[in-house]
Amino acid sequence: MNKTIVLTGAGGVLCSTMAIALAKQGNKIAVLDLRQEAADKVADVINSSGGKAIGVVGNVLEKDSLENAKKIVNKAFGKVDILVNGAGGNHPLGTTSNPFFAMEDLKNKAEGFKTFFDLDAKGIEFTFNLNFLGSLIPTQVFAVDMVGRKGCSILNISSMNAFTPLTKIPAYSGAKAAISNFTQWLAVHFSKVGIRVNALAPGFFLTDQNRALLTNEDGSLTQRGQQIIDQTPMERYGTPEDLISATKFLCDDASAFVTGIVIPIDGGFAAYSGV
Repeated sequence: MNKTIVLTGAGGVLCSTMAIALAKQGNKIAVLDLRQEAADKVADVINSSGGKAIGVVGNVLEKDSLENAKKIVNKAFGKVDILVNGAGGNHPLGTTSNPFFAMEDLKNKAEGFKTFFDLDAKGIEFTFNLNFLGSLIPTQVFAVDMVGRKGCSILNISSMNAFTPLTKIPAYSGAKAAISNFTQWLAVHFSKVGIRVNALAPGFFLTDQNRALLTNEDGSLTQRGQQIIDQTPMERYGTPEDLISATKFLCDDASAFVTGIVIPIDGGFAAYSGV
C-alpha cells in the first residue's frame, strides 16, 4: 500500500497488532500513544522486522498535543493517508455494581457499591470524552492532510455494545454508540472530498483493561466472563489477530466504494438472541 498511517492508542494490545499488520504491507506507521515508552516499543518491533515506524506521544484529548504529533509525522513520513482512531476505554466511576437495580440496593452502604443513582458525572464525562472526543479531535487534526487526495480513509473503533448496550456500563455503551453514529455522519460529510470513514465493532477481546473483570487469577472465567462465552455462538474470546483482515480491507483501496459501515467482529455475539 505504501501509505502513511497514524494509529492512536497504538501502544495497546489490539491497536499494536493492527499497526504491525499494516506495517507488513509496506505502510509507514506512526504509533501514537499517551506513553512514549509504549509507542516506541511497538515501533521498535516494526522497525526490527524491516518495516518503517516511529513512536510519537499524543494525547487524543488535547489538540495542541496532536498538532505537535502531526508535525513529527509529516516530517518523518509526509502527509497522512489513513487514521485509525484506536484510543478509548471505560472508567469504573461510570459503571454500576449490579446489572439490574433492586429495591434493597438503596440501602446498600458497602464501600464501592454503586447503583445508577451513584454514578459519578465526572467518570461518565471521562468515558464519553475519551471515546468520542478522542476520535473527533484526532480526526480534526490528521484528516486535514487527506482532503482532496485519493486513497485516504479513517477507521474508527466502535463496539458490539453499540448495537445492544451491555449491563453495568452505560457510559461506555453510550459512547461507542456515539462512535457508530459519528462514523456514519463523517462518511457523508467527507464523501465529496475523497475521504472514506468506517468502523470496526469488536466483541469481547481479552485486554489489560478487562482481564480482571473476565478471568480469575487461575485463568478460569468469572461469572460475567462465562456469561459472555455463553452468549457468543463461537464460544471464545476474540484474539487481536481477528481484527487484522477487516482492518486491512477497510484501509485498502479494495474497499474504495465502502464508506459509513460498522463491521461487528464478535463471534456472533450481537446476532445471538440467547434462545
